[in-house]
Amino acid sequence: MTKTSAEIASPAIGEVLAEFLADQEQRLAPRTFRGYREVVELLQHNLNDYAYQTLDKAEAALFDRLYKAKGVEHREYCEIFGPEKILPEISSFLGYFMVRKVYAGRELLRTAATVTKKLATWLAVRGYATVEETNVAEELAAEAARELPAARDLLMHLQDFCGERHPRGGVSEEVEGYLRITRIEGNALWLEDSLGSRNIGPVALPRELRRRCERGWVIAGVVGRAGSRWRLLEAWNVYAG
Repeated sequence: MTKTSAEIASPAIGEVLAEFLADQEQRLAPRTFRGYREVVELLQHNLNDYAYQTLDKAEAALFDRLYKAKGVEHREYCEIFGPEKILPEISSFLGYFMVRKVYAGRELLRTAATVTKKLATWLAVRGYATVEETNVAEELAAEAARELPAARDLLMHLQDFCGERHPRGGVSEEVEGYLRITRIEGNALWLEDSLGSRNIGPVALPRELRRRCERGWVIAGVVGRAGSRWRLLEAWNVYAG
């Protein structure tokens, strides 16, 4: 990879992503391409806003200096670093940014997985990523395509369930936060709080909802104790894996 100066990569991430989109526009229907463009724009937002956190000391110093520069000297993350920085951030993009920051619907989540898998292959073909990095990114994208829309569907059903039941009557204790599913048995779940210090259960759910749950997924919400059992009172989000 060459440099436009002693510091800034050439091509930079933004240029490479623009090239990727230009290639895709040649072969995709306009509606499909709009989805690709939306995902790439979101990926750039993710990189610009969060990827600096994984930089080493020297890279962080470079980023701070150029990002804080004024006027024409100012640079965003995607204008500083090269395409080798893209694939290491795919996990956080799909598993964190798209779910917790964008709060994307199931179709956008599925599109994000498709686009990132295609991007990983494209980067490898053009020599911007290693085979190993590409394989890891493609596996992450395939997993996201399966799990993220399913987790979003579960959230919608849990929210409907909580809204229909108005279940706070008779509740003597409430626990809220990020609750990891540790066990699924019968029509009930067992949960663990975010500190891993407390097991909560059984949490009763209808069979159809219980079947949609996966061990290891996290429900952000509120549960309440009613006698010897627990009820799901609120569901704010569901995170796969």
